[in-house]
Amino acid sequence: MTLRVIAIDGPAASGKSSTAGLVARRLGWAHLDSGALYRAVTLAVLDNLREQGAGSGTSWPPQQIVALAEDLPVRLVLVDDIYRPEVAGVDVAQAIRSERVTQRVSAVAAIPEVRHWVNVQQREAVLSHPRGVVVDGRDIGTVVFPDAPLKVFLTASPEERARRRLAERGGSRTPDPIEVGREADVLAARDRADSTRRVAPLKAAADAVVLDTTRLGLEEQVGQVVALARERLPG
Repeated sequence: MTLRVIAIDGPAASGKSSTAGLVARRLGWAHLDSGALYRAVTLAVLDNLREQGAGSGTSWPPQQIVALAEDLPVRLVLVDDIYRPEVAGVDVAQAIRSERVTQRVSAVAAIPEVRHWVNVQQREAVLSHPRGVVVDGRDIGTVVFPDAPLKVFLTASPEERARRRLAERGGSRTPDPIEVGREADVLAARDRADSTRRVAPLKAAADAVVLDTTRLGLEEQVGQVVALARERLPG
């Protein structure tokens, strides 16, 4: 039986979630944003656990984080073919985008025990879906679903990614170059953290299709992924 999953990986602000969501809609599949689950765990930790140390994500004992995620629980709920994060039965899709979560999610996501727990949730969600799931993240094609029949790694220039991130926050379509440079530096720091972490670093799978979206519109990149999906996963 062919694994019905499309893995879309890439650095922050490369367009993973937007692309994955539209690809899933075109194919009639579900969409799972792994980053949302890591953010939900981070939100749960920030709201419920007292830090023990200087303030990095690892100042919380890993076993305590996983136990909290199980007990609250932190989970994915399928709503209209989109897996949405819940904490203690509350939809946290908006709350997880707060700046305090953004500042801490990389550190929490780097904890091996947390990654293992999140990976189990993702695999269970995908294997229980009757049609197929488009999953986006940073290690979907390399670690979570290494046997995915289609793996795509999205890239874009740091400046373009910075402009996209600023636009997401409601900024101008032609932001000040200084502001773009500042945001590009923030993204570069996130890239370094994700690419050099000891467990499941950000990288393209050996058999991934690398798609540079710097000069592509959203519809163009979605169209290319959909065409690949229909070629490799007919029906």
